Amino acid sequence: MASPLFDSHLHTPLCGHATGTPREYAQAALTAGLAGLCFTDHMPMPAWYDAPWRMRRDQLDEYVQEVRAVQAEFAGRLEVRLGLEADFHPGTERFVEDILAAYPWDYVIGSVHYLGAWGFDNPEFVAEYEARDLRELYAQYYGLVEGAARSGLFDAIGHLDLPKKFGHRDPEGYAALHALDVVAERGLALDFNTAGWRKPVAEAYPAPDLTRLAAERGIPFVLGSDAHKPEEVGFHFAGALKQIHDVGGRVVTYQGRVRHA
Repeated sequence: MASPLFDSHLHTPLCGHATGTPREYAQAALTAGLAGLCFTDHMPMPAWYDAPWRMRRDQLDEYVQEVRAVQAEFAGRLEVRLGLEADFHPGTERFVEDILAAYPWDYVIGSVHYLGAWGFDNPEFVAEYEARDLRELYAQYYGLVEGAARSGLFDAIGHLDLPKKFGHRDPEGYAALHALDVVAERGLALDFNTAGWRKPVAEAYPAPDLTRLAAERGIPFVLGSDAHKPEEVGFHFAGALKQIHDVGGRVVTYQGRVRHA
């Protein structure tokens, strides 16, 4: 029997660092017994921003057409939705607005991947952590998360506590609290991102305590594997559901930028 679950954080080779065709991701979701998936590849950004790790602006139509082809092929067997993982980087909001207006997206994740010019989740640049004060780092990061939540551009915040990826945890454990208040106030969801269980920190984003604090604020969660290859689709969803349900949290999906239980 199929599960009612969706995987709503998936990439494609157009981002430059994923493998497998969109069709293979859809087949993996079907094999895993999921009800559906939502592709959320890294959206185009200005040419100077993070260019090797996302599709170009002139590839956006190709991305949309590929997802629509998969929607048609799997119709009646698997629900396939069209989304983006967008970036919040101050100064690029108008560019992002234009991309979001270009097509009828189902779901848009807003993620912070950069502190200034530093791509802090890139393994190539992990040594930079040794030069940073972690308290200041987390304060700066969650300030950007608040900006993302206030921007009105996004449906959910991506991988909330991403700076812990390589094991550099928030030393005081409460830098996220005000950001969670803003996320709740603005009516956003959180990407419950199981990729953290595949990373050095070996913990989902958000951590169990942040999952509880989000649930207490009424913030819902959108399940996502952050798959960059088909075999990662639906990764560790049983563990995700347990972590969410243990604290009374709820899981939602998005279609046409509208939240559904």
